[in-house]
Amino acid sequence: MKILIIEDEKDLLEAMAGYLTLEGMLCETASTFFKAEDSLSAYNYDIIILDLTLPDGNGLDLISLIKERNSKAGLLIVSARNSLDDKVKGLDLGADDYITKPFHLAELNSRIRSLARRRFFDGKNELTFNEITINTDSLEVAVNGELLDLTRKEYDILLYFMVNRNRVITRESIAEHIWGDNSTFADNFDFIYSHIKNIRKKIEQKKGKNYLHNIYGIGYKFSE
Repeated sequence: MKILIIEDEKDLLEAMAGYLTLEGMLCETASTFFKAEDSLSAYNYDIIILDLTLPDGNGLDLISLIKERNSKAGLLIVSARNSLDDKVKGLDLGADDYITKPFHLAELNSRIRSLARRRFFDGKNELTFNEITINTDSLEVAVNGELLDLTRKEYDILLYFMVNRNRVITRESIAEHIWGDNSTFADNFDFIYSHIKNIRKKIEQKKGKNYLHNIYGIGYKFSE
């Protein structure tokens, strides 16, 4: 899961990014309105954590950009403000949830996972496609009832495909989603091919079908 954290308090920003990274999430950060605007215009995210009070602007003014450029992303507002007006305005503008500082990082993690379930998995913790089942709480994948031994990157790639099944996904999109902004510096995407080859092999070892299809010159498509 790819997350953008927009927060101007350095210690809190580092604490959130560090904790959520340990929880298996890919975290990118922005400490100013300008940097957040730049990131939102250039990249796509699954979840966006937004502080309302930024040194060079009001976080609420970013919500329209979030909805325009990251329309599928879940939006969680984090702010020291505790007034009803701020909560209502943020939710009316399109935020999905609101948490007030100070908060425990475990609660933040729980709210993010709950938001992801509502956004991407119909409120469930399992995603199923024919004989393949992914449990997003335990991070386990089963094929015909047998668990696969996947690396974390292989798990993330397979989950990304299953969420976007029947859509053509470019190699660039896969790299950005799984490896973040650093993927733009890659000379080629051979590492993606290697991961997908391993995923196919492991699924077929459990008598599963190959749903990962090459789309020549573009990328891949997960479908029947």
